[in-house]
Amino acid sequence: MSQSCHMTAMVVCKPAFGIVSKVAFQFFSSAVFPRKIDKMVKDSNGCITRLLFCGPNFPASNKYTREYLQNYPFIQVDDSSFEEVPDVIADYDMCIVKSMRLDSNIISRANKMKLIMQFGVGLEGVDINAATKCGIKVARIASGETGNAASCAEMAIYLMLGLLRKQKEMQISLKQKIVGEPIGDTLFGKTVFIMGFGNIGIDLAKRLRPFGVRILATKRSWASQSLNSSQSNGFPTPNDNADELVDEKGGHEAIYDFASSADIVVCCLRLNSETAAIIDKKFISSMRKGGLLINIARGGLMDYEAVAYHLESGHLGGLGTDVTWTEPFNPDDQILKFQNVIVTPHVAGVTEHSYRSMAKVVGDIALQLHAGAPLTGLEFVN
Repeated sequence: MSQSCHMTAMVVCKPAFGIVSKVAFQFFSSAVFPRKIDKMVKDSNGCITRLLFCGPNFPASNKYTREYLQNYPFIQVDDSSFEEVPDVIADYDMCIVKSMRLDSNIISRANKMKLIMQFGVGLEGVDINAATKCGIKVARIASGETGNAASCAEMAIYLMLGLLRKQKEMQISLKQKIVGEPIGDTLFGKTVFIMGFGNIGIDLAKRLRPFGVRILATKRSWASQSLNSSQSNGFPTPNDNADELVDEKGGHEAIYDFASSADIVVCCLRLNSETAAIIDKKFISSMRKGGLLINIARGGLMDYEAVAYHLESGHLGGLGTDVTWTEPFNPDDQILKFQNVIVTPHVAGVTEHSYRSMAKVVGDIALQLHAGAPLTGLEFVN
């Protein structure tokens, strides 16, 4: 492995299923495993379970996981450049994909791999079918359990307020020593359409309620969704029922009608073959003239040409997006010239709270994998 692939340990063997070092005995018995399997815990005699973070993006994920596991020397946490991953992945038992694309060719090289997971939710970059054929489990961290959904919901409100209060124009007024301009608008009284009412959509609706807005939402299935204590986050909800946060709900077929009724559209969808470029010319044309578009999900949900065209024409009143079509985004892109556009560098879920929580999940999974225990605390997709 080249020097740019960060290494933290040298002794390597396959995961020691049913075996773990004495250093972790107390941890396993109190935090991971029931007492009935405590007897399985023994000295690992130097065996190492290896965990790979793919690519340089979202560096706090590597850093916080490494900090969480610093007292467990039998777990090796490495990070590698995108270019190096195909050459080194064969040496690892578990990997965090981040924004890396793991196709069938790369996955076929992962001879020791037991688990591919995301430091968060999005798995659109993983060939899940190829992983399944290779006997590799694929999983995400449920956003409602770690504070990730709450962080993303707060970012959506930040982007809404930034556009409504004309953040870019305020900076111009400051530079020009102008007082009392620009004239902004309030969130109060607006109709907000949440497109994709999953964990993030629910947390967003809870936080929008005190602003005095009307909430529309769509999802494919509206089977009753109760909120557990970890999802409520201290916000009261009638009968703990997520559906009751919404003034009007609909299925996928309602997205155009809801877009035409809303002042603000917030995209919270997962990116897949059915949702790619769903925010196209037809969709934006159906939005109310001057309406705002917020995206805290994935850049691929938006058709670039459609967004640029409707910003230029003035039909789209503003764009606030934490995700872009390519990442990192070109700082000279024409979309950034508009005063009614706010773009942030994919940081909606990047908060101290959510990242520390997700690092703990990753660390606990690595410890479970090392001991050969059932993997818990993840949302598996295969």
